[in-house]
Amino acid sequence: MLKLRFTAALTAALVLAGAADAQSVNQRQGRQQARINQGVASGRLTAGEAVRDERQQGRINATEARMRANNNGHLNGNQRARLENRQNRASAHIYNSKHNRRRY
Repeated sequence: MLKLRFTAALTAALVLAGAADAQSVNQRQGRQQARINQGVASGRLTAGEAVRDERQQGRINATEARMRANNNGHLNGNQRARLENRQNRASAHIYNSKHNRRRY
């Protein structure tokens, strides 16, 4: 009986952890997209810069989808770290595009 409870608790924890992973990755992607949209709305990003940054986000989204497809819908720690690294670089690109000393 104790083993059954432990197994059920472990399964629930893994399901919740997987959902949290997906949520955090998707939240990051949403925040990046919002930053791009805000940059366009304020005039700090040109259309070309926005397209480049959105294309980069699209490639990250496609990579995530491939990773999940190859791992039954989940991300392992290495995959999560790779996606986070790519999002960090994308974030820096968005920042640099928005702060490139153009006159507004």
